[in-house]
Formats: sequence, C-alpha cells, structure tokens
Amino acid sequence: MSTGTAVQSSPALSAFVGRAAGHGSVLAERGIPTRRVEAWRYTPLRAFTETVWNEAPALSDHDVQSLLDALALPEAESRAVFANGLEAVSQTRLSENLVRSQGEAVDPLEDRFSAILNAALRQDGLSIRVPAGVAAGTLVLVSLTSGNAISTHLRHQIVLEDGASLTVFDVNAGDGQYVTNPRFDIVVGKNAQLNHVKLQREGADAGHLALVYASVDANGNYDSFTLNQGSELARHEVVATLTQAHAQVHVNGIQIVDGTRLNDLTSMIHHAAPDCGSRQTVKTVLSESGQGVFQGKILVDRVAQKTDGYQMNQALLLSEKAQINSKPELEIYADDVKCSHGATVGALDDEQLFYLRSRGVPEAEARAILVQAFLLDALDLVTDETLRDVLIRSITA
Repeated sequence: MSTGTAVQSSPALSAFVGRAAGHGSVLAERGIPTRRVEAWRYTPLRAFTETVWNEAPALSDHDVQSLLDALALPEAESRAVFANGLEAVSQTRLSENLVRSQGEAVDPLEDRFSAILNAALRQDGLSIRVPAGVAAGTLVLVSLTSGNAISTHLRHQIVLEDGASLTVFDVNAGDGQYVTNPRFDIVVGKNAQLNHVKLQREGADAGHLALVYASVDANGNYDSFTLNQGSELARHEVVATLTQAHAQVHVNGIQIVDGTRLNDLTSMIHHAAPDCGSRQTVKTVLSESGQGVFQGKILVDRVAQKTDGYQMNQALLLSEKAQINSKPELEIYADDVKCSHGATVGALDDEQLFYLRSRGVPEAEARAILVQAFLLDALDLVTDETLRDVLIRSITA
C-alpha cells in the first residue's frame, strides 16, 4: 500500500505508534492510507486521523449488562463477550465442543492497513478450536465498546479441524466516539463448515475497521454474511484463500446507510486450487447523504482450473444525495473457468410505489415494503433461521 510519498503524520498515527510499545514499526512506516491508496480511494479516513485514540478503560459489570440487554441476543450453546477489548469472563460460557487454543501462525497481510493496525495494537480475543468431526452448534461472539476517543484491536482465531462445523454470530455494538479494529483468523479444515453471520451495529459516532482472513481446505466451506448497519464509517474486509480442491467461500451481505455515514464491504477471494467455487452477493440501501462502497476481487491462479466464481453488487438509492461506489474485479490466469461479476444501481420503482399507495398504504410504509423486498434475496442466503430472523428484526427496527 505504499504510495511512494512521505508518510503524513497525524494525531491518530502518533497516538497509535506511541501505544504500540515497539510493535508499530510497520505502522509508522506505512502510515494511515489516504485517497491516493487505491484500496482506500472511496473510503477516506480524514476524520479518523484527527483524533488521539486512547486505550479503552475497563467497563463495569453493570455497564456491560446494560449494553447486552439492549441487544436481545438469541440463545446459543456458547457465548463469549468482550467489552472495551477485554473478555467479560462473567458473561462468557463455552460448550465442551469448543477448545481454547494458543492460536497458530497466519498470513500477516502487511499490505492491508486494518491488519497492520491490529498487529501493532493487538489485544487477545477468542482463540478456539473445534475438534475433528464435532458439530459445535452456535457461538454468539459479542464485542461491546463504550467511551470517547478510545480504540480496541481484538484478534480472534477460529480453527475447525476436518469434518467439524460451527456457526458464529458476530455482534458488534456500543456507544460513544470510538474505533474498533477486530481481526479474525479462520482455518476451515477438510469437509468442515463454518457459518459466520455478522451484525455490525456500532454507535453512530464510531469507526469500525474489521478484517477476516480465511483459509479453506478441500471440500471445506466458509459461508459468511455481514449486515453493516451502524457506525459513522465502517469497513468489513474479507481475504479468503481456497487452498485445496472443491473448497467453497461465500461472502454475502447487506449495507444500510443513512445520514452522512459510509459503509464499505471489501473482499479478495483467492482461488489457489482447482474445482473451487465462490459467491458474493452484496446489496446496499442508501438514503439521505449516505455512501456505500463495494470492492470485490476474484483472483484465479493458473492451477485453479474449473473455478466457478460469481459477484453481484446491487444498490438502491432512496435520495439524490446518496452515493454508491462499486468496483468488482476479476484477475484470471486459468483458461477453464466460469467467472462473472455485475453491478446495478437504481431507485424505487415508481409504478410499484403508486400501486401500494393506491391501495391505501401510507407512503413511508410503502417505501419500507419495497426496500424489504429488495433485500429479501440477500437475507435468504443466511441459512440459519434463528439468525436470519434476528437480522430481519434489526433491519425492520
């Protein structure tokens, strides 16, 4: 991500490097990306750079419980809660099917700012392993943040051994002016299945810079869905590698953006083996002066013959001031592949709106009905009915 120009100092960069206690050399060298960095061209971090982001203080048990109560989380076999970057042990319970581990070496991803920032200020998150052949049910993983001018940098690792399965409901919420910078390192073994459903409902003045690195073995499946619905500026980035034949990766999502908010979903799916498939369907609804970004890349190595890769980004603009930037990419070195991408942008159908209004449906309700219909196809991609219902309630609320 080097631009060939001198790194611009800023209050945020100085604070981060100072807090890194000797681990921030790469961060100091690379700096915080500007619009000149292609990967961040549509997601400017100017406002982010002007704040001195401090270490987050511990939250009281009462404050943690209040934030949890507001979320109305579903019941699950396991739950892990982190508050201001620290594990809330009293709120965490893991089934015997989830084994805590020390973590394994992963790709450092030093060309990606979110990874560099997390490496410099890393806080230990949840590191777990699902033993071979075990169906571990659902884990609700909650990250809560509350305060002003603070940042957290959790590093989670989830390893599924061969034939294992797990569903993770990844919830991010809070209040105040803060930045969260979580990273997930995910390893999906042979014939293993990981469903990763994320609800991003950070505070209205928050920033959220998340990164997922997933490695998927033969016949394994990493199936993810993200609902970006909060924060002033949010970026959810997925880097996935299909390492062996017949691996599958799905990176789907919905972004709902209003006010002056900006939500960004960025992905890079690397097909490094033959007979693998990937699917990306992202729908964005924008109102007022909201901005949406989709950057999706499919990279197909020469060895990855019979790749099946698909991308689709659709945006619905509810205001003349709303804006969407869509950048789907294909980089293909194999010659026997089936890859496609597409993007559509439009407004509500006037005829459909008129039809509902003529049947006595108030305009606001009619618009809501059409928006929900637009999102329905994407929501159907969430295979867990309980979690799909949670996302639907979050959207309609």
